Amino acid sequence: MRTTTPIEELDLYVWEGKADIVERVARCMASLDVEVIRADDTAISAQRIAARPSIAVVSVSVIDTGALMLRDWQATHGLPVIWVGAAPRDNDPTMYPNEYSHVLPLDFTCAELRGLISKLMIQMRAHSAQTAGADVLVAESETMRALLKEVETFADCDTSVLVHGETGVGKERIAELLHRKHSRYGTGPFVAVNCGAIPDGLFESLFFGHAKGSFTGAAVAHKGYFEQADGGTLFLDEIGDLPLYQQVKLLRVLEDGSVTRIGSATPLKVDFRLVAATNRQLPQLVKDGTFRADLYYRLAVIELIVPSLEDRGAVDKIALFKAFVSTVVGEERLESLPELPYWLADSVAAMRFAGNVRELRNLAERVGVTVRQMGAWDAQRLRRLLAGSGGAQPQAAAEPVAPVVDRSKWDMAERSRLLAALDANGWRRKDTAQYLGISRKVLWEKIRKYQIFDEEPATGESE
Repeated sequence: MRTTTPIEELDLYVWEGKADIVERVARCMASLDVEVIRADDTAISAQRIAARPSIAVVSVSVIDTGALMLRDWQATHGLPVIWVGAAPRDNDPTMYPNEYSHVLPLDFTCAELRGLISKLMIQMRAHSAQTAGADVLVAESETMRALLKEVETFADCDTSVLVHGETGVGKERIAELLHRKHSRYGTGPFVAVNCGAIPDGLFESLFFGHAKGSFTGAAVAHKGYFEQADGGTLFLDEIGDLPLYQQVKLLRVLEDGSVTRIGSATPLKVDFRLVAATNRQLPQLVKDGTFRADLYYRLAVIELIVPSLEDRGAVDKIALFKAFVSTVVGEERLESLPELPYWLADSVAAMRFAGNVRELRNLAERVGVTVRQMGAWDAQRLRRLLAGSGGAQPQAAAEPVAPVVDRSKWDMAERSRLLAALDANGWRRKDTAQYLGISRKVLWEKIRKYQIFDEEPATGESE
């Protein structure tokens, strides 16, 4: 029986332990474009995982032997895991932690295996589509270009970096850039932690890890965030929300360069670069006594400020909006549509986004879904969507009526040439730009500058 969802270009890493499942998995996948790989510590290539979709099939007998540290294994390889084990251990947290919800019985059928793999691949594709917009980095404005120059300057330093910025401006993106551009730490892991989401009482376990049997339920040893980031970058977001008693422990690790797991007496050396971020004024918190001065000075060796979306200006708003919409609609489908309407671009430029890039991306995704489903820039629907977005709308966005402007200062000859070129190319922006020998961006700027409206007749200069 074949699944309804095609399974294409997939690597299956099988860690069988005592279960003898590698050959069974290979037989089930024989007719598909799937490579079944017997997994061990040396067989899994990070480069290959990055290049091809990958899923792990792991027998719980590996856990029984103590050969596998559950969270460590997935944190290292970043793969979705299908656990194979004899029922009924589904509710045993020592066997299946909450995040591992994909379980097959030991006597699984090929149909069950293929069905679960298809389900996982659908989830992986959906996640990729949702996060694609997060990879968009636009730097059209001078303020953003200046920030990226600073990132280039300080990326290869080993010292700590403190990134300032409002909520939603993309501080983690800057931290990722600092990580990727580092010659040594850039090849290691990037571990991101939201300090504001650390539950009380779990700081030591999450950051320092624990030894096997150190407390009830600790069936296996666990590496904490410090160890996970060894050889790479530890990104601590919202560092200003860290309580004082936790700040002390963080400072000790930064000074000693070692950690000791809960339940162990053996210190372990760790080497990572720390990048912290905050939307709060840490110097004021230091004055208020809620943030340690020695930790602040240790963090703020290099300080970077990520500008708000308002500080970046209209040029970045529009460029980001177009990029996010493009990831949702798809490049091919977008090419078949007219250019982004002038009234939509101007509306977005005039809006204020309290949530910065995060809020803009949310709006762009909603617009992109509407455009993709309708197959057009449906002005009526999109205006209703903008009106309900909560941003401050410009007056001109309500109706597509040309504003009264003084055109005497324009180069009317160039405006006439643009109108004639648009008319000759059926008002297709891409073809018109090629016809004039300019980029589409330059054409778009000229259209906005001269207030040229869709399908305006080439002879309509007399008003």
